[in-house]
Amino acid sequence: MTQPAPHALARAYFAAVEAGDLPDSLLTEDFTAWTTTQGDLGKAQYQAAIRLLARLCREPIRFTIDAITAEADRVVAEARSRAVLIDGSIYENTYVFPMRLRDGRIAWIGEHFNALVVAEKLVPLIDRGED
Repeated sequence: MTQPAPHALARAYFAAVEAGDLPDSLLTEDFTAWTTTQGDLGKAQYQAAIRLLARLCREPIRFTIDAITAEADRVVAEARSRAVLIDGSIYENTYVFPMRLRDGRIAWIGEHFNALVVAEKLVPLIDRGED
């Protein structure tokens, strides 16, 4: 069975996040993640965070991929996001996503982003229960 190229797998990740659901088919069974604001997350926790983000957006979040670098089982994607949130405000952030791949799936992902933007824009919506 042919495995997806690392660049294609990274692009599939962004497409899934834009769709608001990160399917098991993109992730290994033992997938883990790390984010700037939440630290270490298991697979179900990370998938729930992606679904929560989608619920906080009036329109789907969109990513602009600035660069993808891949070597062996590692990929690093540099990206920017933009979304209109449910309160009508604009959410924009910049990211670096290192990924580790195994057997044609993502085994680990890190999300490095501006935590101040998350605290200013997303946390108030979550705290008000607007998800």
